[in-house]
Parts: sequence; structure tokens; C-alpha cells
Amino acid sequence: MRQATQSNIRAFDPRWLNGKRCSLYLAGLCTDLHNVIAAALDQLPVVGDHENGSAASRFAFQPFRDQAHILPVKAAGGLIKNQYPAAGKDGAGDGKTLETSEGVFQGRTVVVATGASPRNLGVPDEETLVGKGVHYCAACDGAFYRGKTVAVVGGGNSAAADALTLSRIAKKVYLIHRRDSLRATKVYHEPLLNAPNVEFCWNSTVSALLHDSRLTGLRLKDVNTGAEHDLACDGVFVSVGRAPATELFRSELALDKSGYIIADESTRTSIPGVFAVGDVRTKALRQVVTAVSDGAVAVHYAEEYLAENR
Repeated sequence: MRQATQSNIRAFDPRWLNGKRCSLYLAGLCTDLHNVIAAALDQLPVVGDHENGSAASRFAFQPFRDQAHILPVKAAGGLIKNQYPAAGKDGAGDGKTLETSEGVFQGRTVVVATGASPRNLGVPDEETLVGKGVHYCAACDGAFYRGKTVAVVGGGNSAAADALTLSRIAKKVYLIHRRDSLRATKVYHEPLLNAPNVEFCWNSTVSALLHDSRLTGLRLKDVNTGAEHDLACDGVFVSVGRAPATELFRSELALDKSGYIIADESTRTSIPGVFAVGDVRTKALRQVVTAVSDGAVAVHYAEEYLAENR
């Protein structure tokens, strides 16, 4: 962020992409967003067509973009390239500049909503099968597998919670973990062990996705012996962690040990006038509703910051 030479640039949305969300949108209906630059987008789980006749369309964001034109919002395509402190890391200067692939945007406040991407399995055809049997959010997509067989990959709290959620929906749940015990906190252990439809696949990794037009099963590899076998399932939920999109801010904003931007419920960061919303910030629950809430909160405090620093 460098000293701004203009003060009337309103909001910057780098790219309205199908299948993602801008957590500032709802807030934009309630405020003039004066001099706010919305720095990026959060991720939204992709939901595709399903064999049982149910289908959920990807979020269509053209209406959101159209709405932006009647709000005091500047919608512009591009991605952030660089960001510079206005006057050192203490943010003493009031102007902030974002250099993007489509030009330079300037304002007095910045709202960072770059999100966090789920870590993938890294096996062939994974991206092709997203929404066709491969998923990253049990709370979002689990309902499509009522009475079906699913697998959850991971061993932490998120994987354990996903397995429990799916155990109340699916006929059968396989929990696949590369170790011989869960990393999840003990509060999850007993409910999982007592769930009659949950089966553990210890010391196993996914080496291949079996499919035709959609997922039909997994090929599992024993990490100790190297032996492989196939496991039939209708869907797999990957829960092996998330990677926050914060590399751009690593030298400027305070991050926690996992790389998330440190910001409390006010969404304020370590630089005055810079706010972090959605999955990119430190928080207990990362879902659509909490990201939208963050957007409203960030705009409130951005307006307060502008009022106090006229």
C-alpha cells in the first residue's frame, strides 16, 4: 500500500467468478461502501449434478455483478499483484494502493477476502470430478448422499466432524486416515467408534479415483506395505486441511502459525484501515454465513475508521 493520490475510488472486486462468493455483498446492500476497496473473493464449495435426480446449480454471480452497478461499488476484473504499506507497517499513512492485473486501485481502506482453498488429494482427475462425487464440504453437499456410501479422507477435527455429519445421512461412511489413530480431539472418538455405519481405513491413502462420468470408488494404498485395493463408494469428502490465500500479505499483515490473517470479530488487522473477512481470517467457524457476517462487520468498522480519519 502506497500513499493514495485519489480518494474517490470506491470498492474493488477483483473477479466475480462462478462458484465463489464475495462476503461483502450483503453488507453492500446496507452501506454506501465509501472509499472501501474489497480486495478479493472467498471460496464457495462447488455443487454439481447428482445421479439421484437432485441437482444444485453453481451460484450465478452475474446478478451480483449487475447489482454492483446500481450500488456505489466499483466492479473491476483482475487479481492483486502487489500491496504496499502507506507509511511503514504501522499503517500511519492514510492512502492505500492495490496494483492488479487490470490497473491500480486506490482508497483509504482495504477489505481482504481472499479466502482459503481446501487442500486436495493430488491424484489424477480430482479437479474433473469436483461436484461429480468429489467434495470438500460435508455440511454443504452431504445431503445429496442420503442412503448412499461415502468416504471421508483425513484424521483431524474437520474430518471427524464430517464423518459424524455424514453418518446421520449416508448408509455407510468410510473414514480414511494415513495413520493408525485420529489426530482429532478425543471428544470425537467415542461418537465415531459407536456409530454403527462408520468404518475406519487406517494407514491408508487414496492413490486413485475410480470413475466413469462420476466417481464410483477409490483405490487405497497401505502406507506400510504398499498394497492397494479398491473401495466402492458414491462420493468422497476430502478433509485434509485448508490453505489460506495470504502469501501476498505475509510481509505486511500479522498472520497466525497456519497462515491466516490475525483479525478478531471486528475484522480489524494489524494495519489500521485494513480488514480481513471470511475464511482468510482467524476464526472458529468457516462457512458462508460467517463470511457474509464478516462483510457486514468490516464495512461498519471501515466506515467508522473513515469517519474518525477524515
